[in-house]
Amino acid sequence: MADAPVPSRGFTLIELLVTLSIAAILLTVAVPNFITFVQNNRLATQANDLVTMLNYARSEAVKRNQSITVCSSTTGTSCAGSTTWDTGLIVFVDANGNGTWDAGETILQVRQGMEGSNTLRASAQTSVTYQANGFLAVAGSNDIFRLCDARGTASARAITLTQQGHVSMSTGTLSCP
Repeated sequence: MADAPVPSRGFTLIELLVTLSIAAILLTVAVPNFITFVQNNRLATQANDLVTMLNYARSEAVKRNQSITVCSSTTGTSCAGSTTWDTGLIVFVDANGNGTWDAGETILQVRQGMEGSNTLRASAQTSVTYQANGFLAVAGSNDIFRLCDARGTASARAITLTQQGHVSMSTGTLSCP
């Protein structure tokens, strides 16, 4: 009696080449979309972090019944005095209401610098101070923060701060640094 043929255990060269070709095509399509997804997610997260910090400062000002300031910071312990906000932020109790951190004032929150080479610039403000009523301390101190990545203005986020202390966000901005 003859032995039954043993089934083959493996791939033929043609099957392997077809599989590799399909994988290469899928990767060619998926990788650029994934990079865009990561960039969009990073921008949204960073914009939400800024909005959260501003809203936190406003609520703390009302809760504590005193001035609370948010400012750009490179050290995490003092204000940088710059409209460049991508190096980091601090929120602190501003006992004297001068918009800068002074010895003895309590730091409530610190945020490190932006990841991914993104930039965050304020149109005019080096700090944002909320009064005990939740309004901004300086009259006419409305500002727009521009959060940008390497793609430019089309995907950038504009975070608008009104005199009443309200924060809103939109996609697209007038300019990116």
